[in-house]
Amino acid sequence: MSEAVVWLTIFVLSVFVGIEVISKVSSTLHTPLMSGANAIHGVILLGAVLVTGSTDNTLALVVGLVAIVLAAVNMVGGFVVTDRMLQMFTRKKPATASREEGKA
Repeated sequence: MSEAVVWLTIFVLSVFVGIEVISKVSSTLHTPLMSGANAIHGVILLGAVLVTGSTDNTLALVVGLVAIVLAAVNMVGGFVVTDRMLQMFTRKKPATASREEGKA
């Protein structure tokens, strides 16, 4: 069995395990899970920057640049989604000041 087939098998199995794990997460745990995923994407972004910065190969530089862009978009998008979800759980302040001004 070639090394490429082994790596492809590991990748496919990890995709199935990831789908099973994520599909079983309840909605109340989604925000903490998303925050943890953002931290992981930050590490991936740092690794992509370090590896891309140390290469002399043009193809590796292009692939590294694509990895940096995708990791950055994924990380920022995760923070935006997390922030929007957390805003759903904050209480809105009642507009008592505008009501009192209208009565006077």
